[in-house]
Amino acid sequence: MKVLFLGDIVGRPGRTIVRERLPGVRSAEKIDLVIANGENAASGSGLTPRITDELFDSGIDVMTSGDHIWKKKDIYDYLKVSKKLIRPANYPGGVIGNGSTVVETGSGEKVAVINLLGRVFMDAIDCPFIRVKEEINGLSEVTPNIIVDIHAEATSEKVAMGWYLDGVVSAVLGTHTHIQTADEQILPKGTAYITDCGMTGPYDSVIGRKKELIIEHFVTQMPIRFEMASGDVEMHGVVIDINGDTGKARSIKRIRVKEDT
Repeated sequence: MKVLFLGDIVGRPGRTIVRERLPGVRSAEKIDLVIANGENAASGSGLTPRITDELFDSGIDVMTSGDHIWKKKDIYDYLKVSKKLIRPANYPGGVIGNGSTVVETGSGEKVAVINLLGRVFMDAIDCPFIRVKEEINGLSEVTPNIIVDIHAEATSEKVAMGWYLDGVVSAVLGTHTHIQTADEQILPKGTAYITDCGMTGPYDSVIGRKKELIIEHFVTQMPIRFEMASGDVEMHGVVIDINGDTGKARSIKRIRVKEDT
């Protein structure tokens, strides 16, 4: 079974390249399931119901999110009922939405997806390490194929999560920093890992925003409204080959697709 995970989709440029290039990648790589982090798909921060449906119509099967999922309040009701859009599982009890889900591929194989939010250099919420084991306890009774999106700032926290879950889940995939790392690997007990899957969006930018505005902010330290960039759009992510019977990963490879290739 082959799973494609797309790094953070940023704004209209990210949505456009997904719509235009995802079908070809899905066919060429013989992908069974597409998962994407979509928390920045609405103007670079948050999600709306219309944009969420647009991305699902473009071929994404499951969408994870992160700390920006709450930026657009009209997504709240969508989160209450959706099994395809999930929010980080380690928010406190009673928060709307689901932190994990189970979906089926076209051939009927079940895959569980868990979303986590890091705490280092981010808002302090419930412990992702404790919470993920609670999620796994229930999901492992349904399927051995479990994908974890750890949406975190610190590389150390992501690496630690990979080792913590080695042999327990199929893949631990980092998101949030928008820069694809070159450390994709299969850990000793069979879990695929990468520190960050990268960004699906404009690379003539600073992580998706107009670089001139970001530079001005760093130089002056004055508050500035960051606007979406639009040039040099690429789709980044990873393809994981999983043994559907055992949940162990066979391979993981990075992908990088340009809008004009």
